[in-house]
Amino acid sequence: MTYDLGADVAVTVVMPTYNEAANLPRMAEAVLQLPLNGLHLKIVDDSSPDGTGRIAEELAEKYNWDGRYRMSVLHRTEKDGLGRAYVAGMSAALAEGAEYVVQMDADGSHPVEAVPRMLGTAVASGAGLVVGSRYVEGGSLDEEWGKHRVLLSRFANRYARTVLGTKIRDITAGFNLWSAATLHDIDLATLDSAGYSFQVELKFKAVRAGHSAVEIPIRFEERTEGVSKMSLSTQIESAIVPVRLRLRNRRG
Repeated sequence: MTYDLGADVAVTVVMPTYNEAANLPRMAEAVLQLPLNGLHLKIVDDSSPDGTGRIAEELAEKYNWDGRYRMSVLHRTEKDGLGRAYVAGMSAALAEGAEYVVQMDADGSHPVEAVPRMLGTAVASGAGLVVGSRYVEGGSLDEEWGKHRVLLSRFANRYARTVLGTKIRDITAGFNLWSAATLHDIDLATLDSAGYSFQVELKFKAVRAGHSAVEIPIRFEERTEGVSKMSLSTQIESAIVPVRLRLRNRRG
């Protein structure tokens, strides 16, 4: 199915980075080659010691030619979690007039070519959130993922869904497209989560605010360069946040 997206849909891809110098050039090229005239790429770099921020600035200079503002870089001096980086980037995108905001990792695990399909789905359905899902029919994980990682990922999703009572099958997914209206209703400044549990909190609050979510299948790839940023403290936060959200919801 194809959708007429028009030329005026302003979409910002927010891509946090920390030590992604090896991945960023090819990711920027892939995103900015998408057939979406209103597309902008915003890199949020947490002072990467490997020079990712400098590379991002060079890429922005390369792609911002002939008066076109296609790429920008937001430099943060404090590395305080993926969730905080996303809040900074998404807030900036909204302030700049984005109608839709896409969350995307810089490691190549999210299929860039799925972005037009996600946008088309949002425009056609009116959904406030489109999730690039590994766990709906047609979704899949790279075969290089070990059995332990697959089981952990599936358990984390089942656990969060059960605690929060949500029907979103891939509630921990990091590849999402949001309407500006949804993000404004959530109020990004009120989010508590700093790590990967940010993904769960954001989706839960969107559904609670009355916005619909649609999941489309994607294939989640293993990163080809660099190492995962998942730490023990992040895993602990991911276990605590769903319970905290549920308790607050009951009190409310």
